Amino acid sequence: MNAYSNVATGIGRVLLSVLFILAGLSKATGAAGTIAYIESKGIPLPQVAYALTVALELGGGILLLVGFQARLVALAFAGFSIVSALIFHTDFADQTQMIMFMKNLSIAGGMLFVFANGAGGFSIDGRRGA
Repeated sequence: MNAYSNVATGIGRVLLSVLFILAGLSKATGAAGTIAYIESKGIPLPQVAYALTVALELGGGILLLVGFQARLVALAFAGFSIVSALIFHTDFADQTQMIMFMKNLSIAGGMLFVFANGAGGFSIDGRRGA
C-alpha cells in the first residue's frame, strides 16, 4: 500500500469506527428507551439484544479504531448494518427511515471495503502484517 492509500484507509477506518462508538455510547446511556425500541420491533430477548448491540458497537468500534482484527470486525459490522436496516428501517413511506436504510447499506459497503482491503498501514493489523 502506498502512503496515500495508508492515509486514506486510516482516515476512513477512523470515521467508520467513530459512528459505532458514538452509537454504542448513546445506547449505553439510554438503556430503557433503546430496549423499548428493540422490543417494539418484536426482537426476542430485547435486553440480551441490547447488551450484544452495545458490546458490538463499543467493542467493535474501538477495535476498528485501532485497526485490530479489522477484517473480522468489519465483516461483523457489515452484517449488523444490513440486518439493522432490514429490521428497523423498512418504513419506506417515511423519508427519514428510507435515508436510515440507505445509510446502513452504505456503511455495510464501507465495511466490506475494510474487509477486502484490511486496516491499512496505520493500524495494529498493519504493524503485524495481517
